[in-house]
Amino acid sequence: MRNRSRLTFTSVALFAASSTMSFAGQVPFGASQPDIPISSMDRVYHADQRSNTISVYDPSNNTLLGVISLGEAPQSAGHPAWVGGGMTPANLSPLYYGQLVVHGLGFSFDRKTLDVVSIQSNSVTFIDTATNAIKHITYVGRSPHEAFFTPDDSEVWVTVRGEDYVQVIDGKTYEKKDRIVVGDGPGMTIFRPDGKYGYVCSSFIPQTTVIDVHSHKIVATVPQPSPFCPNIAATPDGTQVWMTLKDTGKTEVFNAQPPFNVLAILDTGPITNHVNIVRNANGQFAYLTIGGENVVKVYTTSNTPQLVATIPVGELPHGLWPSGDGTRVYIALENGTGLQVIDTVSNRVIATLPGGQAAQALVYVPGAAPSGGGLSNLMPLGSFGQAVHLFLGSPGSAASTAAPTSVTLNNQGPIDLLEAAVTGLQPNTSYTLGYVPNLNNPAQDFQALSTFMTNAAGAQIVESIGPLRQVVAGTPQPGDQRYLEIVPSGGTQPVQVQLQSQ
Repeated sequence: MRNRSRLTFTSVALFAASSTMSFAGQVPFGASQPDIPISSMDRVYHADQRSNTISVYDPSNNTLLGVISLGEAPQSAGHPAWVGGGMTPANLSPLYYGQLVVHGLGFSFDRKTLDVVSIQSNSVTFIDTATNAIKHITYVGRSPHEAFFTPDDSEVWVTVRGEDYVQVIDGKTYEKKDRIVVGDGPGMTIFRPDGKYGYVCSSFIPQTTVIDVHSHKIVATVPQPSPFCPNIAATPDGTQVWMTLKDTGKTEVFNAQPPFNVLAILDTGPITNHVNIVRNANGQFAYLTIGGENVVKVYTTSNTPQLVATIPVGELPHGLWPSGDGTRVYIALENGTGLQVIDTVSNRVIATLPGGQAAQALVYVPGAAPSGGGLSNLMPLGSFGQAVHLFLGSPGSAASTAAPTSVTLNNQGPIDLLEAAVTGLQPNTSYTLGYVPNLNNPAQDFQALSTFMTNAAGAQIVESIGPLRQVVAGTPQPGDQRYLEIVPSGGTQPVQVQLQSQ
């Protein structure tokens, strides 16, 4: 992979910055808090949407310790976890009891509790970071997305994206205590480090809501250039809020204080996923995962942000969080199945680790396991991490060419859940993903898997389910091999085809 990391600072400027400013305090804490050096007591967690697990890592030696299972491991056909012994996974059964689509993560400011949002089971699971044991499960409204503790740990705010409110949960009893109505589809809440304001971006309407944390009253709204905001971050110095717009590939920056005016709108790239803030000896920077380009982009946090680095990473980067001292940032790979570690001074990947399927949100919790090794209630990765990775590119593309579309087949037992991070197509256009027996005759025996509409950035996340691994990535019987391709809806000539190797 060609290294596209580029730094625009000179060494003189970096030395001047480090010698005149003392940066400390990493998100979600304030800038006045001391940095916390990486140690074996720290933990990195990411939520695994398709294996319904939490992958747990020791950042001191970059080791996967195991997973916390909130659902059931993929099983073979005929296993009791499969409905009728057939092709339906247990999590589609009305008798399924585990959590489903484990997606969002947050943690308490005392660093003793992890909160985990499972979208399709409408739940927030509270986990003891020292023992990895479940302390409580609170069920909320339809399709929650993210949950974060207020800076005093008194409350947990859960964005209920399938409805129109933030569910407020008591931070000690985990019981529901209030609702804050903000409009359709709240995507995520983040708090200013001093705890005065909560910022709630939307995934359905082009508006972010600013709320007084003490009174639960709305004090302002901020326009979004487009409706779909999945992620939001506040700078530790309390001056800025950054939020991503996945549908248009943009990032918005606004003032964290009244009048909450918009400072910048950046064209960051297709499938702009998550954003977080890193403070190190070189200054304060915003790091963004750009899923459609398989890179992390780094910007200054000036009122006119400047791109200072582009870091190649694995397939479909999603969540990210800095270490307690800002020297590392950790990247969840949704299609890459695991995580990568970036050194924030050199802005290069220094480690790649396995993990559960379809990693989403990621958090770094300093001092999460203060004693005993923190290995209780963890399971081996095993089948939770089984996945096959493919790539699609323009017909005739060389196998070594960077492909615009990555595909992961997540093992769900005898069937697979396909997730394609599609990019490089025409904006707002309908396409069909399917497969054929012969790429030299792409119109013959085309079998459609999913029809989709690209967003304004010419990208989309496309999913399908079926016994796909064997026919498109395994060793099928002669004549059974199939190849993925994308065609314009109603057309026959592919715009992207499966590459033989990558």
